[in-house]
Amino acid sequence: MDPSATPGATTRSRQRPPSQADVAALAGVSSQTVSRVANHRSNVEPETRERVLSAMRMLGYQRNSAARALTLGRFHVLGVVAFDIAAQGNARTLAAISHAAQASGYSVNVVCAEEQTEDAVQQAVRQLTDQAVDGLIVVEAQILDRRGFNVSSGVPVVVADGDPERRFHSVDTDQAAGATAATRHLLDLGHRTVWHIGGPQDSYAARRRAAAWHTALKDAGAPVPKLELGDWTAASGYRIGRTLAARPDVTAVFAANDHMALGLMLALREAGRRVPEDVSVVGFDDVPESAYFAPPLSTVRQDFEEVGRQCVGLLLDQIDSPAGERPATRPISVTPELVVRSSSTHPPAHLRG
Repeated sequence: MDPSATPGATTRSRQRPPSQADVAALAGVSSQTVSRVANHRSNVEPETRERVLSAMRMLGYQRNSAARALTLGRFHVLGVVAFDIAAQGNARTLAAISHAAQASGYSVNVVCAEEQTEDAVQQAVRQLTDQAVDGLIVVEAQILDRRGFNVSSGVPVVVADGDPERRFHSVDTDQAAGATAATRHLLDLGHRTVWHIGGPQDSYAARRRAAAWHTALKDAGAPVPKLELGDWTAASGYRIGRTLAARPDVTAVFAANDHMALGLMLALREAGRRVPEDVSVVGFDDVPESAYFAPPLSTVRQDFEEVGRQCVGLLLDQIDSPAGERPATRPISVTPELVVRSSSTHPPAHLRG
């Protein structure tokens, strides 16, 4: 009797998962072409790619990631170390990283470190590398600025929203350009000076924005008011806003993020100071709600999605390069955009510069 005709053999044959060879036969292409499509390579004609994908769907083909990792020494997984994922910018950057990784055939594992300490960062890195990742993206880690601190990962590292002067590849919004644009906008409207509600001093972005605000005022020959420090929350903007609202000489305020601008605008309104007729306000971030503030908020738009895409691209460049030929460390800066809405205008005539 033919062994293949036995019930047991038939069952085993039916249980065998479809292979690349099966897909190639159905699609009428080579196994190499199937491999290129499965690995998201670009050197496949669109019609051929669709034929292969159709064959995969018909057969229920799934690539064997474990075998592929053993063959190529790669897992097609990116690790992300994050801290405050509830923050608007971090959440949007993380979403963009995930989308860009998926488009390149990678999945993403995320570990949230509870605090900015060496132990917390190293523990998060170990947790990810134990899960077999090809590279790491660290989002807004101020601890990496500490002199002598080293991320012992054994894989390429890119830092999102970090200091471009550090030794890691990094991608960030041009914080100085954004803050300068916001300050110059208010000065160009005729305000004598611009007050600033800054973010916390342990934030790289907050420090850069405050420094650029200060420089823009100095370069314009305008007085430099006292820097007021918030903590990114609307509550801190409201608290500082109550103090600023009591000063009749305050006609323009640049807040380091939109949430603090929101709190500021409430404090001004409660004090009888109109926005923008009495006080102009500009924020930073362009959160989705900022166009619906009362009045709609002038702000600096950060392209968090582009930051995420650039992080993945920069990391994949390193992963795809032999260890001894990886590109030199470099920062990438994403240019922000000033969005002018109804919260900023000329100051009262008697208070113009």
